[in-house]
Amino acid sequence: MKNFRRLQLAAPLDARPRSTGPSAPVDSVLGAVVVALVGFGVVMVYSASAMQATVQHHDPQFFLKRQVAYGLSALAATFCASRFDYHRLYKLTYPVLLGVGVLLLLCVVGFGHSGGGAARWLTVGPVHVQPAEMAKVALVIWLAYSLAKKAERVKTFTVGFLPHLIVAGILMVLCLKQPDFGSAVVLLLLTFTMLFVAGAKIGYILGASILGAAFGAAAIRFREYRYERYLAWLHMDEHRQDLAYQPFQSVMSFGSGGPTGLGLGRGLQTLYLPEAHTDFVAAIVGEELGFVGVAGLCAAYLVLVARGVRAALRAPDDFGSFLAFGLSTMFGVQALINVAVALAILPTKGLTLPFVSFGGSSLLVNAVAAGILLNISRQSEGVETPRVEVLSAEATTETVAEVAP
Repeated sequence: MKNFRRLQLAAPLDARPRSTGPSAPVDSVLGAVVVALVGFGVVMVYSASAMQATVQHHDPQFFLKRQVAYGLSALAATFCASRFDYHRLYKLTYPVLLGVGVLLLLCVVGFGHSGGGAARWLTVGPVHVQPAEMAKVALVIWLAYSLAKKAERVKTFTVGFLPHLIVAGILMVLCLKQPDFGSAVVLLLLTFTMLFVAGAKIGYILGASILGAAFGAAAIRFREYRYERYLAWLHMDEHRQDLAYQPFQSVMSFGSGGPTGLGLGRGLQTLYLPEAHTDFVAAIVGEELGFVGVAGLCAAYLVLVARGVRAALRAPDDFGSFLAFGLSTMFGVQALINVAVALAILPTKGLTLPFVSFGGSSLLVNAVAAGILLNISRQSEGVETPRVEVLSAEATTETVAEVAP
């Protein structure tokens, strides 16, 4: 008789071993980076917004007070999410996805609060909620759930590829209707990245990427304001006083900072750069802290992504692995696009710099995502996937019967 090959059977999700209790280890490096970014964001928001707050609100600490409140709430959210067993998200996947979809739809049908020409916020009393930020995390959770459930079937087109593209496409269309082109791009990149990690066929991903690029080009060319912004970005010197004013001033900020910067609170571009404390806070970092400060900020995001990938590789199950990969990608893509926009490498997209830009919705959503990563890292230490040992030809029929499905 032939020897049986070694089998490694995936246990059901609820049967996977997991760490329990508050004494389980947590990734202290990941936690420290998140806390450092939140604290750094508070400092930079104050430095970038003091002048604007004085002119508009007659209080130089107007934005600082709010960012401190957001930062404390974010740290509390991170702590709570790190204690929440991420396996429970498995059963909450569809309620979360449906709830976020409804919120996005409310923004589209007229309930959205307008700002900067886009209805991206829902007003709940004094609080403004941005559903597009939630959509990124909701999509990652659903993709992790679906990819883990389908396993090898992810290589097929009708089961493993098309359904994920359809769900992502629905969320993208809702974002584009607000309009929020930047969030739609992030959703597409998240989908392709997670499909690639899960083992989807490269041909499907490349084909969909070409179609996505064509659709994106059409969305820019046939929407007048997007096309004008694109042309202004291409010819920034000619439009430095109108459509390209913001990116031009942002590049000026980086250039005036030099190697070590002008010093905290000494930047002059806060007088000229609109909304410097939100989407273009990286430009103020470049001016006041110079190349060294920008390099340090990029290194912090690199560490954040690396520790997230580390948690993904050590996760006790496929769901946790895909979830960690997706959230890590979300942080990295948003940071990369935000800095690229601030450097005028890409046209203006309206994406925040995770943990650093002013704003409650983005900060709280990113904080919850970081907490989920911490929880995955907490459960990944010392956990091994259940295995079925080698069975030889001499094994008894009773033992074979117990192992066989």
